[in-house]
Amino acid sequence: MSGLFQDDEAPQDQLPPPPPDGPGLFGDAPTAPEPVHATPYRVLARKYRPTTFDDLIGQESMVRILRNAFAAGRVAHAFMLTGVRGVGKTTTARIIARALNCTGIDGKGGPTADPCGVCSNCVGILADRHPDVVEMDAASNNGVGDVREIIEAVRFRPMQARFKIFVLDEIHMLSTQAFNALLKTLEEPPPHVKFVFATTEIRKVPITVRSRCQSFVLRRVRIAELHAHFARIAEKEDVPVEPAALDLIARAADGSVRDGLSILDQAMAQAEGVITTVQVKDMLGLADRDSVFDLMEAVMGGKAAAALAITDHAHERGADLGTLLQDLLELLHTVTRLKSIPSLRESQELPETERTRGAEIADRLTVPALARAWQMLLKGVGEVETAPDRRAAAEMVLIRLCHVSDMPMPGDLVRRLMASGASTSQPSAPGPSGGGVRAVANGAPMTMAAPDNAPRLSSFREVAAYVETQREPTLHAHLLHSVHVVRFAPPVIEWRQEPEAPRDLPSRLASLLQEVTKIRWTIAVSASPGEPTLAEQGNAADTARRNVATDHPLVRAILDAFPGARLESVRDATTDRYGLPTEVPLGEPDMPDFAPPDAELADAELADAALFDDSSSPWELDA
Repeated sequence: MSGLFQDDEAPQDQLPPPPPDGPGLFGDAPTAPEPVHATPYRVLARKYRPTTFDDLIGQESMVRILRNAFAAGRVAHAFMLTGVRGVGKTTTARIIARALNCTGIDGKGGPTADPCGVCSNCVGILADRHPDVVEMDAASNNGVGDVREIIEAVRFRPMQARFKIFVLDEIHMLSTQAFNALLKTLEEPPPHVKFVFATTEIRKVPITVRSRCQSFVLRRVRIAELHAHFARIAEKEDVPVEPAALDLIARAADGSVRDGLSILDQAMAQAEGVITTVQVKDMLGLADRDSVFDLMEAVMGGKAAAALAITDHAHERGADLGTLLQDLLELLHTVTRLKSIPSLRESQELPETERTRGAEIADRLTVPALARAWQMLLKGVGEVETAPDRRAAAEMVLIRLCHVSDMPMPGDLVRRLMASGASTSQPSAPGPSGGGVRAVANGAPMTMAAPDNAPRLSSFREVAAYVETQREPTLHAHLLHSVHVVRFAPPVIEWRQEPEAPRDLPSRLASLLQEVTKIRWTIAVSASPGEPTLAEQGNAADTARRNVATDHPLVRAILDAFPGARLESVRDATTDRYGLPTEVPLGEPDMPDFAPPDAELADAELADAALFDDSSSPWELDA
């Protein structure tokens, strides 16, 4: 059926003609545009990966050694590259591979520290498609079978290049059997084979493997070098970045170029125009650097309300308070370094804020105060990581720091007590001439000299001590815990022994003593009670010393000033290894005098710092 203006089906001879093969009467026919394929984006870490030794940053020592080796023709057959992630280990391995196999622009060149980048070998290695450069991830190919494939491939000569190069990344992940299988080939490889190993855990690599390689430690890249490198890349990418933002990125990179470029890439993706410091802080979840300084001043000044106001503001902005404490810990370390090394205030390695404001804080604080804050903050960071509520745990740490900021240092308190006449002479009888006791109350030491030792084998204790030196642990243990001496008159010993002691105990000791003294000893077993065992005597003497020390006025004053503290131990320099005095009758330990009340500490700051070790804070000892 025909339509009003046209038929439903046109005849064959009325179909539209095919498009002309050539130009038309009025010119060329319009052509459809070809589809546009977008170039895949390459992240900055890949786009700006170094291709020559000159491109490596922060590894001047390694580059100098390798350049000299290539110039002298003394290139090793195996290299071990170690360092943290992202410092250029795999990149260096590829540069070494290109340097070894470069043939130059004319195709006639030899190994060189400056590969041309245009020959077939350079291009193939750079594109990661060269048949003679084999890269293997030892983390997932760590068995003996994988190493055997390498050993089998070593037998064949290179297909195109001058050397066949095997690059093994994360080599510390190889199994022990795989390492052993590789040793012989690694020690005597064919002349056409080179090995390049990379690892972040050099200590996990067997020494037998390390000794067969030329090792290079790729160090962390300095913040200033990272800042300059990122600034150059941002300029090439035509993306403006605030210098302070580059500082934050360089710090967050923690010495890793790859990590820093990943952060910079992320910042470029989210920025609209200039990459600002605020944007980077929000992206990384960092607290403002000035806020960290404000927090330190509030904490060290005992201003808990101001410190909590700063944490509230940081929490509202999305900052993690655990990270804030870590920033505070890092700043505390920087301030302590500025306190200890004044020349750092002129160093360009530190940002301007650290060099100016950090120096002002360092001038106001003492080393003991910084050491106390470090110990408490270090412990607090660990508490935050395990706490169910990170914010609450972090705030409690800051409150504790504020609380102790206005408390006197233990050394200052001791000096005040001594100056006020709180201490008196020791009530116990004086000890031997030159003797002294070393009391440790919360870590505060008071020491004097020790007397000469008594002659060997002049007492049963000397006999027991000699047995211990002869590597007779069982015999010595029985002499210490199971023997009650009734009479000691060399070469006769009379004792009562506990029922659990072996029956041949007397004969074993007599034989040992006869061997050393060349005289016959008689050891008789008696039914008399005898004196307490050496162990019992030592415990009794220790208890007596502790009681005397606790009654000392100075110690009592210290314990009263620090609630919850306790006397840890009392050490008497005049005692032997069993805790008994060497020049008094057994069972009657003498108690030497403490330091006189008017004694002065040798160094005020050292006395304070000695109260804080790496294990715990004295404010929490046995509280």
